[in-house]
Amino acid sequence: MNRSKYLYLNSRDEFFRVDITKIVYFESDGNYTHIILNNKLKATVCMNLAQMQEILAASLKDSAGTFARIGKRHIVNLNYVYQIAILRQKLVLSDGENFEYNLSVSKDALKKLRDLYVSNPA
Repeated sequence: MNRSKYLYLNSRDEFFRVDITKIVYFESDGNYTHIILNNKLKATVCMNLAQMQEILAASLKDSAGTFARIGKRHIVNLNYVYQIAILRQKLVLSDGENFEYNLSVSKDALKKLRDLYVSNPA
């Protein structure tokens, strides 16, 4: 049986249960983090990106490697990286069929992401 792993996020006012395979990326907005899913749903939780990184590591254990911090504003699902355009400072996340998200990311962060793929082609 294929059991999906879920990320459980609980706050004073809201509870989210999110299938980690559907998370495309997290985006920082000050003390808030937006969670963007592959079906275009968007959730917002009251925590910064560093706190979200800690929750991902603690909750997902080995599966946390699916996600990588890219620059100051994003954590992306590495399974959805479609294009890294360093000169245009653009990262395209897509499943190749249903959705495409274009993120503006620093050249340095994009180079590190590219190097991650080049040094560990999986």
